[in-house]
Amino acid sequence: MADEPLPGEGPTTVVSVSMHSGTIGAVRGRAGRRGVSAYIEAAVQRQIERDNLDELIAAAEAEHGPITAEEVEVKRRQLAQLRDEQRGSDAGTAA
Repeated sequence: MADEPLPGEGPTTVVSVSMHSGTIGAVRGRAGRRGVSAYIEAAVQRQIERDNLDELIAAAEAEHGPITAEEVEVKRRQLAQLRDEQRGSDAGTAA
C-alpha cells in the first residue's frame, strides 16, 4: 500500500458507482456530460482532504483536549487578517 499513488495521482481507472439520478443530473448540469468524471474526481479528492483533516483534529483533541469556540474565533480572525493582507499586497503588485 506504500507504493499506492496519492489522490489525484497515477493513471485513471474506470469504476462503476451507483448514484441517485437527481445527483447525476445536478453534476451534468454543472459539469456538462463530458466533465462528469473530472467533477466527481475533484469532489472525491475534497472529501478525502476533509476526512484527513477530521482525523488530524480528532488526534489533536485527544492529545490536547477539545478546541473552544473562542479559540476557533481567534483563528478565524487571524486567517481573515492574513487574507486581507494578502489581497492588499496583490493589489499593490497589480498597480
